[in-house]
Amino acid sequence: MYRLLKQEEAARRGELATVHGTVQTPAFMNVATAGAIKGGLSAFDLKANGCQVMLCNTYHLHLRPGDGNVARLGGLHRFTRWDGPILTDSGGFQVFSLSKLRKITEEGVTFSSHLDGRRIFMGPEESMRIQANLGSTIAMAFDECVENPAEYAYAKASCERTARWLGRCKAEMARVKREGLAVNPDQLLFGINQGCCYDDLRIEHMKTIAEQDLDGYAIGGLAVGEPKEEMYRVISVVEEHMPKDKIRYLMGVGTPGNILEGVRRGVDLFDCVMPSRNARHGHLNTWQGIINIKNAKYELDESPVDAACDCECCRNFSRAYLRHLFKADEMLGMRLAVMHNLHFYNTLLLRIREALDEGRFGAFYHQYAELLDTRI
Repeated sequence: MYRLLKQEEAARRGELATVHGTVQTPAFMNVATAGAIKGGLSAFDLKANGCQVMLCNTYHLHLRPGDGNVARLGGLHRFTRWDGPILTDSGGFQVFSLSKLRKITEEGVTFSSHLDGRRIFMGPEESMRIQANLGSTIAMAFDECVENPAEYAYAKASCERTARWLGRCKAEMARVKREGLAVNPDQLLFGINQGCCYDDLRIEHMKTIAEQDLDGYAIGGLAVGEPKEEMYRVISVVEEHMPKDKIRYLMGVGTPGNILEGVRRGVDLFDCVMPSRNARHGHLNTWQGIINIKNAKYELDESPVDAACDCECCRNFSRAYLRHLFKADEMLGMRLAVMHNLHFYNTLLLRIREALDEGRFGAFYHQYAELLDTRI
């Protein structure tokens, strides 16, 4: 469970003990949507690049290879060979973002698969059973992801429904464990705060789900197009009402600057596809800002991507070589770039933890919050 070790204003240094190991927080969770990092990275590559938690996608794994098949193969840990904590999202975000045809009722959501168009139903119970088959360390509650902005009346009704769904998620997880149907009988459950950018809805929903006494709490429905200042304001509004003794997770965020702002406001966990997605397009994070390795100025540049980085790419190859790989459409270029960005993110969180340990997070934040998001 979560233990708060130290605090610098709102920023928290802690650790989350799980059956699959202890996570030092703040931490960034590396996104392995279908059980692998896009760009050709395996669980062993994640370990080598400082990853603590792997995040997998309930919706995608349910469609293929099928959560029942994953259970028969011993769960995600045995399937992927990752031996640390795994978080699975509930599938809610994909149901609402990938499916154009969907019908929401109190029971759940009927939607069309983005793969073959077949009609699928998913509700709180189905999401819990799928995640029980996957055997993740942390399961996320099934929630409705509302477009932001949304009309107040709809956002309010959605919050109330998501709170009711959370109660059903908790009951179904208990039943599955009681009946011996869970691959991981020690699976944790996190609830998700919603409410768009309406302060009163966010606060009321946070208070409601906190009464469920869950293992952790997430802030969802942000980083979906609203101004970043609005996102930061909502985090601060919600944080005040989040249980102090439970871990906090900001879903789908974000840039290095976003992460520093989130830590500053009391967030413990982050995830985002951004570092791997950007890397696949040649956009690489460095301690001086963001570079586009495809630019002509790197054609004869024999220096590493970042002299301050000790990832496999920076230890062994030049910017010129990496640029050549991208221009030649060689898969190795994408793999090295993704490896670099994930190593950078995990190192960033390590340095944040060190700064918190030493009481100098404020100085670290002021040095890097804007710099790391600057394009060179």
